Amino acid sequence: MRWTFASAATLAALFAGSSLIAPAHSEASGEVNIYSYRQPTLIEPLLKEFREETGIKTNVIFASKGLIERIRAEGRNSPADVLLTVDIGNLSQAVASGISQPVESDVIDDSIPASYRGANDEWIGLTGRARVVYASKERVAQDDITYEELADPKWRGKICSRSGQHPYNVALVASMLAHVGPDKTEAWLRGVKANLARKPAGNDRLQVKGVYAGECDLAIGNTYYMGKMLTDEKHPEQKEWANSVKMLFPSSNDRGTHMNVSGAVLAKNAPNKDNGLKLIEFLASDKGQSMYAEVNHEYPTKYGIAWSDLVESWGKFKADPIPLNKIASLRKAASEMIDKVGFDDGPSS
Repeated sequence: MRWTFASAATLAALFAGSSLIAPAHSEASGEVNIYSYRQPTLIEPLLKEFREETGIKTNVIFASKGLIERIRAEGRNSPADVLLTVDIGNLSQAVASGISQPVESDVIDDSIPASYRGANDEWIGLTGRARVVYASKERVAQDDITYEELADPKWRGKICSRSGQHPYNVALVASMLAHVGPDKTEAWLRGVKANLARKPAGNDRLQVKGVYAGECDLAIGNTYYMGKMLTDEKHPEQKEWANSVKMLFPSSNDRGTHMNVSGAVLAKNAPNKDNGLKLIEFLASDKGQSMYAEVNHEYPTKYGIAWSDLVESWGKFKADPIPLNKIASLRKAASEMIDKVGFDDGPSS
């Protein structure tokens, strides 16, 4: 692959300010090179356990963006063995960018359901997170809700959301397209936009802060963030935000609550392919899945692995069974619709 000066400069800009630990480019059997969009605090405990179990050294690059583009630009010379990331959008983008290869493993096939694996196993879903509604304990009496209800005028000026173009929300809109089609989804999206309390901004945690501060009564977010807010010792104020809301699993009494994943991709030109495969197998093992559950308060994708006590306290729910590959195929249409309705412009004055 040709790497022009312009593309090199672009990559340099992408990584300015990123937290990086440069991986060694080596054929050595005792190491694995990991490119991770996931934060060090979420991944390092699992990598430490992997190192102790296997003796394989882990070399990691952590960055918030640009890793898929970097692997593609590096081409055959890429040192990357495994890409760790969140969201079906990033996983499907990695496959579409040509940087992945099928994961051929009976261990993976036996551990992770097909609904949480890409076509030809070119991505592997390792944890789940539900896209839920955080509702004010003080101002919202009801204990259940549907996604469709978010467009009900009774919530006018009472909903907080991050950008509609964030991958988590794009996937949610894609799930609506899969269930009700484009016309009803567009009408729904316009209704949700009209019910926004303010222009979409910030991350999922800040939407919960909006409920706590009285800016809105409902916020759209992922379950995983509740776990982080309640256990983040560096930001104790977030525990107060989290305790001001209750978690509603939308459409759990109907088609099911939308689920997304974090996952892994085995790099196409992995120089340490066998060790990359061993890492993915470890993350899909009983030990790896249990650690994801206990450390990160995520839902294991392997059946039979216990949820953390905190996650268990949120209650059972029905998950939307629609395959994530279907969601991935509708992401482009969802993104275009989000722009069409001007969701990120916020509610009309």
